[in-house]
Amino acid sequence: MPQSKPDFFDLLKNAKRSAVHLEMRDAYGVGDEAEDFVRWKNSGERDSDPASSYWAPWVSVISETVSRGVAVQRARIVSEPVTDYIRWEHAGTSVNLAAGEEVRWLSRRKASGIALPGNDFWLFDSEIVLFNYFTGDGDWSGQELTTDPDTAQLCASAFAAVWASGVPHDEYNV
Repeated sequence: MPQSKPDFFDLLKNAKRSAVHLEMRDAYGVGDEAEDFVRWKNSGERDSDPASSYWAPWVSVISETVSRGVAVQRARIVSEPVTDYIRWEHAGTSVNLAAGEEVRWLSRRKASGIALPGNDFWLFDSEIVLFNYFTGDGDWSGQELTTDPDTAQLCASAFAAVWASGVPHDEYNV
């Protein structure tokens, strides 16, 4: 049943087996990333220090989750050639890996045969889906939580197909 304000960190902390994330946009315009993204565009420098104030909260929760035996995986479907935003994401993914996430990339051209939901999502233990909604400009506009079994199955099968076809981060060149 839908909820308007799920607590993402509680969902992550309560995951027992898996927490998988599928990202399908070529650019996001999320406010808390803006300063780092502009700095990277101007200088080529990206905050990739897992202990920085920007990354430390994320690294802490992911490291704790992984240490409990929960597999945390992220897959990104991207258009090629990639956008500046995707190059920026790629430059910071070393922090996700350092925290314990596994990350794969899939060219949008190779995703044509995969049934995908309409929005990015997190799927916890193949049962709880947290959809993330974004505006046309890529700013975050809300979330929706569902435990509907058909929706969870769609997301699980979509993620599994993307993951199986995706390229591990260390092998994906932007």
